Amino acid sequence: MTFAKTALLAGALTLASSVTALSLAGEASAQSKKVNWNLQIERKDSAHLIGNPNASAKLTEYVSYTCGHCATFAAEGDPRLKLVYIPTGRVSVEVRHVIRDPVDWTVAVLAHCGEAKKFPLNHSTFMAQQDKWLSKTSTATQAQRTRWQNSDRTAARRAIASDLGLDTIMLGRGYSRIEIDRCLADNDAARTLAIQSIGEAKRMGVSGTPSFALNGQLLEGTHNWPSLYERLEAHFAAKPRP
Repeated sequence: MTFAKTALLAGALTLASSVTALSLAGEASAQSKKVNWNLQIERKDSAHLIGNPNASAKLTEYVSYTCGHCATFAAEGDPRLKLVYIPTGRVSVEVRHVIRDPVDWTVAVLAHCGEAKKFPLNHSTFMAQQDKWLSKTSTATQAQRTRWQNSDRTAARRAIASDLGLDTIMLGRGYSRIEIDRCLADNDAARTLAIQSIGEAKRMGVSGTPSFALNGQLLEGTHNWPSLYERLEAHFAAKPRP
């Protein structure tokens, strides 16, 4: 009888261990299959798409690097989108530029520099440090401003990057001076970026920044995180914690 009980107990423990092992294996398998949508980044002409390309909610941001309200949204809204919405796979975010002047154009060119996967941190870094580099435009000399308007656009972008410390920011992001200069000197890419960005903003009727579109429809009266959050809440008929 004792032997039978011992054998039964041993069998039960073996079964329990097997079930636990299978459970852990299943969890590990599920984790391995889970997609980190924040790392799914695709370059689309003048924009970058972050997240599930088949998301049911396709959000487009129209932003300018010389726009103070855009920097505020980048600080308040972008982290919440990355933390709450994009990971679910239900929301993708496409970042598009509204180019307003040579300075804005230069920053956009640098934000696009290198592989697509580098864009999100390039973008957030320029926005986070906007006060630092944009404030230098107010103290720029006439000679500097003249260089910024140079008909040689490569020379103009190099001057802007140097005078405002944009090249230093890129160095801090791990770029070499050769890589930075190569991006600043790519006139074809810069021209295409400007033409496509301006054309898209006109096509959508974007009149100010930041502006947003959801599934191809411009969201009227939505220019900050609180108002965008309400739109997303209404879209999903639920209220995720912001």
